[in-house]
Amino acid sequence: MSGNIRKNITPGLRVKIVQKPHQRTGQLTEGIVKDILTKSPTHPHGIKVRLESGIVGRVQEILG
Repeated sequence: MSGNIRKNITPGLRVKIVQKPHQRTGQLTEGIVKDILTKSPTHPHGIKVRLESGIVGRVQEILG
């Protein structure tokens, strides 16, 4: 599933995100989605989410 499509992402889903400071390096952070922050149905760089840990970033991989 693509992390660029909002309907693929739901709270409670385990994902890997890239945080704003790590966009150049591509360093990913794994966590569980708490909130979906992007309002549009798609986004070319990934849907922005807040993890349960409070970290905000764009979804790069959906782990299930």
